[in-house]
Amino acid sequence: MPPAVGGGLAGSELRPRRGRCGSQAARAVGPDVATEATVWSPKRPAPSSRRFEAPGRWALLALVTLMSFATRFHRLDQPPHICWDETHFGKMGSYYINRTFFFDVHPPLGKMLVGLAGYLSGYDGTFLFQKPGDKYEHHSYLGMRGFCAFLGALLIPFAYLTVLELSQSLPAALLTAALLTFDTGCLTLSQYILLDPILMFFIMAAMLSMVKYNSCANRPFSAPWWLWLSLTGVNLAGALGVKFVGLFIILQVGWNTLSDLWHLFGDLSLSMVTVGKHLTARVLCLIVLPLALYTATYAVHFMVLNKSGPGDGFFSSAFQARLSGNNLHNASIPEHLAYGSVITVKSARMAVGYLHSHGHLYPEGIGAHQQQVTTYLHKDYNNLWIIKKHNTNSDLLDPSLPVEFVRHGDIIRLEHKETSRNLHSHYHEAPLTRKHYQVTGYGINGTGDSNDFWRIEVVNRKFGNRIKVLRSRIRLIHLVTGCVLGSSGKVLPKWGWEQLEVTCTPYLKETLNSIWNVEDHINPKLPNISLDVLQPSFPEIMLEAHMVMIRGNSGLKPKDNEFTSKPWHWPINYQGLRFSGINDTDFRVYLLGNPVVWWLNLLSIALYLLSGSIFAVAVQRGARLPAEVEGLSQVLLQGGGQLLLGWMIHYFPFFLMGRILYFHHYFPAMLFSSMLTGLLWDTLLRLCAWSLASFSLAGHVHALGILSLLLGIAYSFYLFHPLAYGMVGPLAQDPRSPMAGLRWLESWDF
Repeated sequence: MPPAVGGGLAGSELRPRRGRCGSQAARAVGPDVATEATVWSPKRPAPSSRRFEAPGRWALLALVTLMSFATRFHRLDQPPHICWDETHFGKMGSYYINRTFFFDVHPPLGKMLVGLAGYLSGYDGTFLFQKPGDKYEHHSYLGMRGFCAFLGALLIPFAYLTVLELSQSLPAALLTAALLTFDTGCLTLSQYILLDPILMFFIMAAMLSMVKYNSCANRPFSAPWWLWLSLTGVNLAGALGVKFVGLFIILQVGWNTLSDLWHLFGDLSLSMVTVGKHLTARVLCLIVLPLALYTATYAVHFMVLNKSGPGDGFFSSAFQARLSGNNLHNASIPEHLAYGSVITVKSARMAVGYLHSHGHLYPEGIGAHQQQVTTYLHKDYNNLWIIKKHNTNSDLLDPSLPVEFVRHGDIIRLEHKETSRNLHSHYHEAPLTRKHYQVTGYGINGTGDSNDFWRIEVVNRKFGNRIKVLRSRIRLIHLVTGCVLGSSGKVLPKWGWEQLEVTCTPYLKETLNSIWNVEDHINPKLPNISLDVLQPSFPEIMLEAHMVMIRGNSGLKPKDNEFTSKPWHWPINYQGLRFSGINDTDFRVYLLGNPVVWWLNLLSIALYLLSGSIFAVAVQRGARLPAEVEGLSQVLLQGGGQLLLGWMIHYFPFFLMGRILYFHHYFPAMLFSSMLTGLLWDTLLRLCAWSLASFSLAGHVHALGILSLLLGIAYSFYLFHPLAYGMVGPLAQDPRSPMAGLRWLESWDF
């Protein structure tokens, strides 16, 4: 192992820890190198100094934790109004308190925890969270902000302990803690009611647990080994339960596990029974346990949210039947569809909604200048249609007339109840989808033309069969053009109220886009049946929820006046996000990383790739390295390699995503780049001190280097802290502004 270089914190040796599990860094180097380094080192600590090493580590951890909590909880109550996405996640916390069902593109755990924090802190769920800037007034919001700040504050000690485990160097761990403590971006994200601090908490907890159980590899199946392995599984479930990008840390742990098992399989000193035990333990703790916990979060989610709410329309009719207050809950409706009935028609495709029309027309130049037909996700009177025969306008609800049921293969008209225009198609092109035909509302008081006629077909049924409400999957074939009514799922521009496009497709292949079911069914001439038999099972509910979330994720659009970004912007800190305020009279908070921290991280990734490549080539070629250099190279390659892999896994997949992206998506990757920076600079400074060993000041190189980095990072935080804690007064362009001269990039909009 390398000898101690310098004094104080910089003099901490890279050596095995005295405990139940050996350090990962010491195991990476190997016993031969460790023995040689111990013999070589002229500065082995005396027994008296070892007695104070553990208390010193705990004292430093306490200091790091104290600084982290102090920065995260400072001015937590400011500003006392909604900032950025608090309008979403605070509102969702209210929904949990009120047990009101809603839809979100993310899994439920993070919002459940926010709601629980609000409930326990006295928030009653009555604040509306309508838009950013609305004042909280007398409502209790600090409990929810405080919960997020608490988890955000724990990121720093978790990162500190992870780097300490990987490198066994207190200076490396301290530098990592400083990078994250004094980063204005991490600080800002931690102080508001958001999912990001909750997600990053579980990611860092999973990383720390994985590193800890790796360090216990010399004592498999011991109590600490089982503890850290189980905690890894728990935190993986937590990360995935907050956002689907939690899958990235699962991939990293999975890769580590496969690599670990591969090495165990190659260890001929282990029997196949022992290897099987290792495999079984990992399957139980890293697959079965996370899946069970992840499933349990959905069970609690569906149990708590049992009242009808704004999310109903995103889900199937059968799903809605389980929600108290929904018109389908404990309802009874006529079983078979009959002429004259007032109905709603719902798409079988998740998160598409109901066939809808309204009095607005398609703009000039967009097909025919006729009434718009769309799909709409929410319950609305404009979703109501009357089903009529194609060749008569008589009142089929007349009690003197017999009931006539609609059958598979019938020719029908659908008349929009509110506007009395018929569902209509023709050879004009659809507004967004090429080679599809436009669908409109046409006619006056139900009188139109032959382009209003549709043949109703039940999927996989014979002609003449009755059509069952809710259960029959139907298609509507346009009689003149032969096309099939469907929804493309594309969002119309503002002239279409950002509802979804309805088209008539000439491609007759059966897809969910062109399959519908009748949901609401009003006909006083028919007897009703109970809908209880239609309620889905828990696996069906969970599967549907995931399909809707995936669909919703792909359809996300930016809000008005909101800056989206591209993944290449993120590591260079190219552009931030306004959290609060725009004008010089506003209280302004701007999400932007500390540029000194972020650009140092970017430089460190480049330096790591260069230095790591040099050491990897040297090791592969069998170069004989001095013991101290070999020890540091192994820490750099193995410990640093895990951190680089974490950065890559949490960053590069965003280049492949089609959904809208924001700056805050980079912060999990930023955690890994900051840990890599701490480990890299500690290692490089030790190598510099070793290479200058013949000079009298060599022993101080490492200490001075670490101290300079710490002071530079702290000073940069002093300069940029108003971004996180709030600015009032002139904008940065004004010489009187406290941020004057600090707008280093034109793209920074503060």
